[in-house]
Amino acid sequence: MGRVGQILVIQGAGAGVHDEWDNRLVDSVRRELGDGYEVRYPRMPAEDDPSYATWSAAIRRELGALADGAVVVGHSVGGTILVQTLAEQPPQRVLGAIVLIAAPFVGTGGWAGDEFELPPDLGARLPRGVPVHVFHGLRDDTVPPSHADRYAAVIPQARLHRLPGRDHQLNDDLREVAAVIRRGPATAADRVPPRSPLV
Repeated sequence: MGRVGQILVIQGAGAGVHDEWDNRLVDSVRRELGDGYEVRYPRMPAEDDPSYATWSAAIRRELGALADGAVVVGHSVGGTILVQTLAEQPPQRVLGAIVLIAAPFVGTGGWAGDEFELPPDLGARLPRGVPVHVFHGLRDDTVPPSHADRYAAVIPQARLHRLPGRDHQLNDDLREVAAVIRRGPATAADRVPPRSPLV
């Protein structure tokens, strides 16, 4: 039997999100992936009033417990804080992929941020050679789909997955996310050569 793949899922923000909303996303990815994967789903501190300082510290602790090849997934605000955390301080382990789901873009062209703004060279600051996938439902009325385009602009190596008919929770269906995880980082389609950062 092969090695168990690790998936770390970072929840979105809001009262009850961990147990009443994003748990459905975790259930979906577990069903789709089946045996052979360990899905970690930690509860973030003060989910109804997230701060970058507390969430990024919690995320760094979780990253420290992962093995090489783990895939990190962030939903909504959890994705935004995850990607900023990775850009500020790359993990000690080699990641298999970074997956953002319906993540608001904080910065120019997106939402204003009190604690941070995503840098225009975000892609260059992320761990080198790690595939980045940005998923966004085209019927998301919480975070406009245009935020996915902002991520594509500052992470040139990102693969964009625009999903018609899907809402902010991707209709609680992560089959496309699971397919990307199962495929792994070794496919030619994910080997996008790094480009120079935007000026």
